[in-house]
Amino acid sequence: MDELKLYTYIAVFGSFGLYFAIAWWARASSTSEFYAAGGNISPLLNGMAIGADWMSAASFISMAGLIAFLGYGGSVFLMGWTGGYVLLAMLLAPYMRKHGKFTVPEFIYDRYDSKTARIVAVICLIIASLTYIIGQMKGVGVAFSQFLEVDYGLGLGIGMVVVWVYAVMGGMKGITYTQIAQYCVLIFAYTVPAIFISLQLTGNPIPQLGLGSTLADGSGVYLLDKLDQVVTDLGFKEYTTDNMGGSLNMFAYTMTLMIGTAGLPHVIMRFFTVPSVKAARSSAGYALVFIALLYTVAPAVGAMARLNLMNTIEPEPGQNLVYEERPKWFKDWEKTGLLKFEDKNGDGKIQYVADEQRNEMVKVDRDIMVLANPAIANLPFWVIALVAAGGLAAALSTAAGLLLAISSSISHDLMKGVLKPDLSEKNELRISRLVMTISIVIAGWLGLHPPGFAAGTVALAFGLAAASIFPVLMMGIFSKKISGKGAVAGMCAGIGITMLYVFQHKGIMFISGTDFLGDMEPNWFFGISPNAFGVIGAIVNFAVAFAVTKVTGDASPKIQQLVENFRMPGEVGKAHHH
Repeated sequence: MDELKLYTYIAVFGSFGLYFAIAWWARASSTSEFYAAGGNISPLLNGMAIGADWMSAASFISMAGLIAFLGYGGSVFLMGWTGGYVLLAMLLAPYMRKHGKFTVPEFIYDRYDSKTARIVAVICLIIASLTYIIGQMKGVGVAFSQFLEVDYGLGLGIGMVVVWVYAVMGGMKGITYTQIAQYCVLIFAYTVPAIFISLQLTGNPIPQLGLGSTLADGSGVYLLDKLDQVVTDLGFKEYTTDNMGGSLNMFAYTMTLMIGTAGLPHVIMRFFTVPSVKAARSSAGYALVFIALLYTVAPAVGAMARLNLMNTIEPEPGQNLVYEERPKWFKDWEKTGLLKFEDKNGDGKIQYVADEQRNEMVKVDRDIMVLANPAIANLPFWVIALVAAGGLAAALSTAAGLLLAISSSISHDLMKGVLKPDLSEKNELRISRLVMTISIVIAGWLGLHPPGFAAGTVALAFGLAAASIFPVLMMGIFSKKISGKGAVAGMCAGIGITMLYVFQHKGIMFISGTDFLGDMEPNWFFGISPNAFGVIGAIVNFAVAFAVTKVTGDASPKIQQLVENFRMPGEVGKAHHH
């Protein structure tokens, strides 16, 4: 057994052992612990848990990979996800915490006084969350198959079992404490290699500054200028220009990611785990700091990974790497099928250019960039092993949060809230665990037959949440008049038009993961790509809800009073748990 494998096993299984121990120590005994961790997690710890919940496989594995290949255009992910987080923390979380319920559909039910609204919210939530889980499962499979050198399917299976153990046993309480540990693992795993690589390339240990520094080879050339030169010499688009189909599309994409983020139920649920509204606000602040630690490093990781990859394949201009002499990491990734080489001109050398006919790197999966980065840069084995554990921590923590959101919406909102109001707490917990088990199986199956690459499916999840859940929460808090009928019509219109648009526009091609950022489509609505369409869906949602309320009449005086109450400052909504 080689040294790298040994380190990897220690890092990965050591961290799993830690998660299991925590889950056993923090297992849930009541529904309040299962859904909201008993409501007494401190803001600092909750901030860490939110950070882990937030930073999914898409943040850890895919985002820097997207930035590595999209260059400047990839910054929409940074702006959208971080901006959305701020929106959620300022506009939604404190009010919903004050209302004092466990789940998003329950809040919608109380505010709109409508069972239909609750059911529609559950459906929207499940559609968005399942789409999002596929991305996590792909991340788990990719990370496992690479580091344990097992088949992708087996890797996925191991990941499913791990999530099952701590999510089903511990509920929100187990998940929260596990996520705190996962945050520490993932942030350490992301920043340590970045510091090493930044030192190597620019002599600056702070990656955020390294990105804007000159290269360490004494040439006085800036890192980004060098990268622009390397990629344009090979016929690729310049790294530092906009390649997202114009500024309107970039704006729409950013907005979609922002409001989609603010409407994602698994993150909103985290705010129900703290003791008070004040604690909800401060845990939002802490989380922003914890998230920024990774998000400000990502552009540096992306750019440095791309430069290292290019330099490996073509160390000197015109001097390509001989395929037989390719490094170990190259062979390792070839085994997974995520990196493929075809010798088109028979010279035994690797040619990597933008021209389809001559390009011999027939497949470079974007999702490998972060995971392969430390190996490409020849970092020590323990650093490479750490990244494996970090990628898994990111994927598993988000998957667990999403599974909890799905299972609580079915057991708490559908079963207890609508179908069987007299359900005992013990049976509700049983159903919750059963639903979670079924969800894990479905998610695993979707991970085995994934629609497209991780960040692509994730972007779709944000579009769906943006078009359905976010507007209803906003109107619920900031407008007293919107009625249940309006809310139902708005949600259906918003998610309906968004799904229609996505599937009608080569939806199948988009979901199969072909490049959706290519040329402008002539029949795109104002040049807005399907991934960026969620914001239009949201506008439709608002408009329809207002129109239907105008026609059918405002919400009842009782509901208007309720909205007044949770907008009042102070700690009123505490006694609402029933």
